Amino acid sequence: MTALDSLPAAALRRQAAAPARRAVLPAWPVRIAVVAAAIGVWQLLTTQHVALSWIRFDTLPSASAVAERFAQSVRTGEYWLDLAQSLIRIGTGFALAAALGIAAGVALGRSRAAELTFGTLIELVRPIPAIALVPVMILLLPSSEAGMVAITATAAFFPIAVSVRHAVRALPTVWEDSVRTQGGGDFAVLWRVVLPGSLPGVFSGLSVGVGVAWICLVSAEMISGRLGVGYRTWQSYTLVDYPAVFVGMLTIGVLGFLTSAVIELAGRRVTRWLPRGDR
Repeated sequence: MTALDSLPAAALRRQAAAPARRAVLPAWPVRIAVVAAAIGVWQLLTTQHVALSWIRFDTLPSASAVAERFAQSVRTGEYWLDLAQSLIRIGTGFALAAALGIAAGVALGRSRAAELTFGTLIELVRPIPAIALVPVMILLLPSSEAGMVAITATAAFFPIAVSVRHAVRALPTVWEDSVRTQGGGDFAVLWRVVLPGSLPGVFSGLSVGVGVAWICLVSAEMISGRLGVGYRTWQSYTLVDYPAVFVGMLTIGVLGFLTSAVIELAGRRVTRWLPRGDR
C-alpha cells in the first residue's frame, strides 16, 4: 500500500484539480532592465553613426546628449512652468471627460431613447479625430486655453463613454432582477448593480481615454498653445534644438505612463473584490 493510497479520495481530487503555479517575474526590475536596454541600444546606434539604406541613426541626438539637455532644462523655471500648464490642462479636460463620459455611457447602456438620440450623434462625431476640431474650438470658444481643454475633454470622452456603454450592456440581467424582487427601484439598481458591475469597463475607458487625451493635448499645444510641453517641443524643433525635442517627447511619454499607471492602480484598488488570476 502506497502513501497515495492512504489519502482520502477528495484530497486526491483537489490536488489533481489545483492548477500548477507559474513562476511570476518581478515587475519593476524587468521594466527597468527593458528601459535600460533600449537606452543602451539608442546610445550605441547614434554614437556609432549607424546609417542604413532604409533608416538612419546618425542624424539623431545620442541618449547622453538628451540626458545632458534634460539636466539643463530641469534647472530652469521654463520647464516646470510648461509641465504645470500641461498638467492643469490635462487634469481639467480629463475630469470633464470622465464625468460626462461615465454618465453618457450609463445612459446609452440603459436607455433605448438615449441610444437612438444622443447615441446617434456620438457615433457620427466619434470617427472625427479630435485634433481636427481645433479650428472649430478656436471659433466656438473665447480663448485658445479653453479650446485646448475642450479638445482634451472631447478626445477622452468617446473611449470612456463607449467602454462604459459596453460594460453596462454586458451586465447579467439576473442581478437587476434580484434587486427588483427585493423591492428595489431604479436608483437601487443603478447604485447596487449598474455602477459596481460596470467598474472594470469604467477604468478600462479611463485608461484608454487619458492616453488619447495626452495625444490631443500635445497636438493642440503645438498648434495654438503659448505654454506647455507640446508647445515647447514644437518650438525646439523650429529652432533645430533636437536634444530638447527628445526631452519634450520623453517628458510626454513619462507623464502619459504615470497617469495611466495611477488610473490602473486606482482601478485595481476599487475592483479588488473581482477574481483575478496569477500574473
